[in-house]
Amino acid sequence: MICYFDNSATTKCAPSVIEKMNDVMKEHFGNPSSLHNIGFDGEKMLSDARGIIAKSLKANEKEIVFTSGGTESNNMALLGCAMANKRAGKHIITSSIEHASVNAPLEQLEEIGFEITYLPCDNNGTVSLSKLEESIRDDTILVSVMHVNNEIGAVQPIEDIGRIIKKHNSNCLFHVDAIQSFGKYNINPKKMNIDLLSVSGHKIHGPKGSGFLYVKQGIKIWPIIYGGGQERGLRSGTENVYSQCGLGEAVTLMCDNMSDNVTYLRELKNHFIDRVGKMDFAVINGRTDETSAPNIVSVSIKDVRAEVVLHSLEEKGIYVSAGSACSSNKPSISRTLKAIKVPKEMLDKTVRFSFSIYNTIEQIDYACAVMEDIIPKLMKYTRR
Repeated sequence: MICYFDNSATTKCAPSVIEKMNDVMKEHFGNPSSLHNIGFDGEKMLSDARGIIAKSLKANEKEIVFTSGGTESNNMALLGCAMANKRAGKHIITSSIEHASVNAPLEQLEEIGFEITYLPCDNNGTVSLSKLEESIRDDTILVSVMHVNNEIGAVQPIEDIGRIIKKHNSNCLFHVDAIQSFGKYNINPKKMNIDLLSVSGHKIHGPKGSGFLYVKQGIKIWPIIYGGGQERGLRSGTENVYSQCGLGEAVTLMCDNMSDNVTYLRELKNHFIDRVGKMDFAVINGRTDETSAPNIVSVSIKDVRAEVVLHSLEEKGIYVSAGSACSSNKPSISRTLKAIKVPKEMLDKTVRFSFSIYNTIEQIDYACAVMEDIIPKLMKYTRR
């Protein structure tokens, strides 16, 4: 049995997404910038996808900027806003458990003179709202907080954060990394005081190389890619029409069926937690109730390194992650696990299970049975 439980790293394309992309590649291959009918056809396909995405956020189509995915969206939001608004101030606030695609550009901004405040979080991964209030200043130009953490599934109170930001500094912009939450939560940027929102297609059964950044109308942002002026000058380069159309199809799939999808994901997650909770060698990190993400579970394994667990499960057809896929090829310890104060001896012994609508209860039962069989054996081996 093949059990793919690494859906926070990437999801497989939905059949309807593949069908849509095939159709676009075959029949609607024109360059949207070309001034002829085939080009206009490509432009219309792109416009249709943009409309689907805008509707899902109750936004205007002009507020959707297509990108190559979550990393580019986050970089555009942070670097673009910082450079466009630096005259108003150079202070930026973020959390201590952000993704590398947020941390890295912020580190670059810090090197050129920006001041970054990192908000602490509790043992469940929830950002301190009191520290946020204390940290906002007149020269704070941007706050960036992820909606759902990619490693432990912590969910931030985005609406409360947005309200606090605008209460203390109405000119301060609010960026949300929604890469793990879009399609699983109802997000209304205007209601939540969100100015910028990042989304990636391959996290919601769309294709890799697709994504978008929501940019509220009137927000000043510099492009980070220059050239032909596509995407209203904010993201130059010939648009990836078939991938973005695939993204539009994925948005339809996930958003039109959101309630049923989330109910099913929680059923899978709860079943997994019930099984793992009976394993004396396993410790679950963070919250496990409905205040946590419906599809992510972080598990620390006593006495066995994460890499050993990962490859032992892989031999049985079970695929999990040792943390964020974007950092999994580096020998560094997770900043998130440190921030939530996972015991030092467990930092390198933590694996992530993340589920999708294509997983089953039977797969979870199989994976848990394998864990119950092989992990005690691994523990005996490592103790020698």
